Amino acid sequence: MAILKIRELGDPVLRTKAKEVTEVTDKTRKLLDDMAETMYDAPGVGLAAPQIGISKRIIVIDVGSGLVELINPEIVEESKKTYIDQEGCLSIPGKTGKVERAYKVKVKALDRNGKEIEVKGKGLLARALQHEIDHLEGRLFVDYI
Repeated sequence: MAILKIRELGDPVLRTKAKEVTEVTDKTRKLLDDMAETMYDAPGVGLAAPQIGISKRIIVIDVGSGLVELINPEIVEESKKTYIDQEGCLSIPGKTGKVERAYKVKVKALDRNGKEIEVKGKGLLARALQHEIDHLEGRLFVDYI
C-alpha cells in the first residue's frame, strides 16, 4: 500500500467530472487500498479518487464505523429533511464552512469485487457520502457556501 499525494484547490482534476469504472480489477482494488491508507494518514473521514489525481468514480469513507469502499456510487434516494453542519476537505486544508445536506441518503454502487451494493447513511455518513460523490462531479464543499 502507498500514501498518495492529495491534490489541493486549484488543481483542475478537482473540477473535472470523473470517469465511470468499467471493470473492477486488481489495479482497482490496489487503488482502494492506497486511498484508504492515504485517507487514514491525512487524517480524514473520506477521500475520492480525483483528490489523488485519478479521474475515476471511486470513494472511500470511514466515519468511525468501518471502511466503506464504493465504485461508481450514485445517490438513489435522499431525505427531504436536511441539516446544516461544518464541513472541511482534505483538498482545502485549514478551511471549513457550514453546508446544508440531506440527513439521510441511499447510495447504489459496486464493491471491491464488482458486486452491486446499497449503502444507507444518516447524519455524518450521509454527509460524507454526499461530499465525496460531489468530488466525482467536480464539485467542492466551498461551492455551497
